[in-house]
Amino acid sequence: MDLANHGAITKRTALTGLAGLLLGSTALLASPGASAKEVTIWAWDPNFNIAIMQEAGKRYTAKHPGTTFKIVDMAKADLEQKLQTTLASGATKTLPDIVLVEDYNAQKYLRSFPGAFEPMSGVVNYSGFAKYKVDLMTVNGKVYGLPFDSGVTGMYYRKDLLAKAGFSDKDMQNITWDRYIEIGKKVSAATGKKMLGIDPNDNSLVRIMMQSAGRWYFDKDGKLDIKNNAALKAALEVEAKLFKAGIVKPTAGWPEYVGAVNAGDVATITTGVWITGTVKSEKSQAGLWGVAATPSLGIPGATNASNLGGSSWYVLSSGKEKALAVDFLNEIYAKDVDFYQTILQARGAVGTLMASRDGKEYAAADPFFGGAKVWQQFSDYLVKVPSVNYGIYTYEADAAMAAQLPGLIGGTPVEKVMDAINQQVAAQVK
Repeated sequence: MDLANHGAITKRTALTGLAGLLLGSTALLASPGASAKEVTIWAWDPNFNIAIMQEAGKRYTAKHPGTTFKIVDMAKADLEQKLQTTLASGATKTLPDIVLVEDYNAQKYLRSFPGAFEPMSGVVNYSGFAKYKVDLMTVNGKVYGLPFDSGVTGMYYRKDLLAKAGFSDKDMQNITWDRYIEIGKKVSAATGKKMLGIDPNDNSLVRIMMQSAGRWYFDKDGKLDIKNNAALKAALEVEAKLFKAGIVKPTAGWPEYVGAVNAGDVATITTGVWITGTVKSEKSQAGLWGVAATPSLGIPGATNASNLGGSSWYVLSSGKEKALAVDFLNEIYAKDVDFYQTILQARGAVGTLMASRDGKEYAAADPFFGGAKVWQQFSDYLVKVPSVNYGIYTYEADAAMAAQLPGLIGGTPVEKVMDAINQQVAAQVK
């Protein structure tokens, strides 16, 4: 299981429940008149991205009644294949005005198809967004796309289980992974519960740890950066230590991973903020959970903040209504703070517009988390997420790493694992 690419649909459905099932696969907003202009949008997940874009469209139409929106819902894989194929063919007239792009794919599209996307530098005030998101959509000094949701990570922990081992909320704040393992051993001994669940074939946690130290499979210039990557090495070492310490509950696939949390079989879960709705879906655990910053690798450059997932909106240069599309995104997604309160409350969407953090929903106390202002916490972590270059071949590197994780867990030396990953990716990116 790859939680970052597990299926935005699966994650978002878990986050938002059944409410979005009332939505159709295609939405038209406002009543088209003779002079109406229609903006076409491609996205995935009716419960999250589609529903949020419908809300954005309604807000824009209220002030610009001559504009309508055609929002087309596709499966994520189908959208990506259609976008890739159409861009490669050069017959771009069939493309929409706006398309949703997963952050891990942004550089691939922008660099592989120069001129295909409309730059929005000079229109959008990008200084108002989280820097790591803006960096992902920047090529040769030009910024493309409108930053959308974040996969900012945090550590969710069961306060009751930790208390049985003698630990308080204070003990969980800004810790290192080595300290986490020490705590996990004591928690397991005191409660019989494991500290966390991990699918041995999934590399999401390694990704989180690597980015928390400001590194990725590729360096800032997009060149392969595996062989001498200190953050990757430290992350793989931690992954091996977690299993060796006996504090991991092995899981297979998303249902088991989530099930371990909701069944109370694990004391913590470190992943993207999108898991919040899933954690809260187990009503019997209300008041038992707390949230703390992501553990640090404890090496030079390491932080207690990271990211897993997230997407942004891009305008196609071939779009018939590209100017209108840019204006729409800028007016709603770059300026409407109340919009972000609405989508946080209704969909659990943590946006990356920094001004939204001052809204009432972000400041609200959550009874499920013992009255903690968890959305405010995540928005604080958000500004600390290190920028990295996901490059063009992130998924190829993921596949190479996933192939080596079982061996790592089984005792293969980290250096040998890294060498194998490097060789496989190097062969693919030539």
